[in-house]
Amino acid sequence: MTVNYGSKRLAVGAHYGLRDWLAQRITAALMALFTALLLLQIILIQGPVGYDQWSGIFSHQWMKALTFATMIALFYHVWIGMRDIWMDYIKPVWLRLVLHVFTIVWLLACTGWGIQVLWRF
Repeated sequence: MTVNYGSKRLAVGAHYGLRDWLAQRITAALMALFTALLLLQIILIQGPVGYDQWSGIFSHQWMKALTFATMIALFYHVWIGMRDIWMDYIKPVWLRLVLHVFTIVWLLACTGWGIQVLWRF
């Protein structure tokens, strides 16, 4: 058995490292930008915010598209985090697989629900 050291060393794991780190930063930045934009719109509304004002914020097509992109970013952000938690802390492979499948199904259901809420008027 040979052991490689230095640049030829083989690290264990799925090798997601930099890609997932960068994806989490990009999705977090998009979510922060969306939150700031949404808060700015709420601050600029005169008087109390009711259903009409709230639905008015999301009535523009650009806001719907930005909200959809933010939802996808949120779900991808959550997937990376949950996948890492399951891989790091759940040792039985069958349980990890069940939790991965549950997470995927849950996130797809939330995506469908979010689309329904966003485009239902």
